[in-house]
Amino acid sequence: MAEQELSEDAKRRLEAGREAREKSLEEFVARTKGKPTPTQDENDEAALGKHFMEHEADGGDPDPHGQAEPVARQMEGGRGGGYQTRQARPVTPAAHRVTSERSSS
Repeated sequence: MAEQELSEDAKRRLEAGREAREKSLEEFVARTKGKPTPTQDENDEAALGKHFMEHEADGGDPDPHGQAEPVARQMEGGRGGGYQTRQARPVTPAAHRVTSERSSS
């Protein structure tokens, strides 16, 4: 079977795909620079009982949001959602007798 030549459009799309792949790889390398936190040494020490309040710096870029530490908003006190939920009301024995007397009549 003879090889078919690619059309000019197919060649252009193939080259665009290669360029996009190279650009994606460069962005991935830039995003993943540094070392993992916690490091393997920290993991080994933690397995032996050491407690860490702060991890060793990972060498990556600073936080883009400008926060040195993450904000734990779920731990902040405050009012509830500001809406009323449905409440289940217990059936009193007197109310139960009245409804059962009506249904038996």
